[in-house]
Amino acid sequence: MLSTTTHALKEWAVAVDALEAGKTIMLLRKGGIREQGNCFSVAHHKVLLYPTYEHQKPNLLKPDYGGVVKPVPSGWHPETVRIGSWASITDILPVTEQSTVAALLPYHIWNEQFVSERWKWKPRQPLYVLLLRTYQLPEPVITPYHQEYGGCRSWIDLVEPISYEGVVPVWNDGQYIEQVREIRSLIQD
Repeated sequence: MLSTTTHALKEWAVAVDALEAGKTIMLLRKGGIREQGNCFSVAHHKVLLYPTYEHQKPNLLKPDYGGVVKPVPSGWHPETVRIGSWASITDILPVTEQSTVAALLPYHIWNEQFVSERWKWKPRQPLYVLLLRTYQLPEPVITPYHQEYGGCRSWIDLVEPISYEGVVPVWNDGQYIEQVREIRSLIQD
């Protein structure tokens, strides 16, 4: 069985930290500017979580999360990146009603302003709710930043593969299944 991958999902570092800490299982996406076909799609269902810093905005996060973000200049990237988790994207749920997104507010780290801005950007496209079963790597991997990792896109392939053998789930099976059930029920109502 293959236990290494180069596939990674880029996400705000604060969101990756929240996934790794078990504070959420949800990401909200419309896709990066450089997405293939100019719309969001899931390239891989099993991915490393690659933290990014450049576009994090404290004013778009709930207070508990916004307070830990330190904005960086446009184009800034660290010399090395800590990758501490791997995830299985278990659900990809397109949402076309703003009221549904509002009902999901307790389940993610962003505030109403973020949701409103995401909703207004590419308004004819749905907002995608991704539910991730996140796993901690046995040991975080420090990997060098490469220029090809930059840009506004969701998916990258790392230069060197990273092993996800021995990963430990952040949420146990029962907790994860219940959280998914709650979120799906809000989207289906």
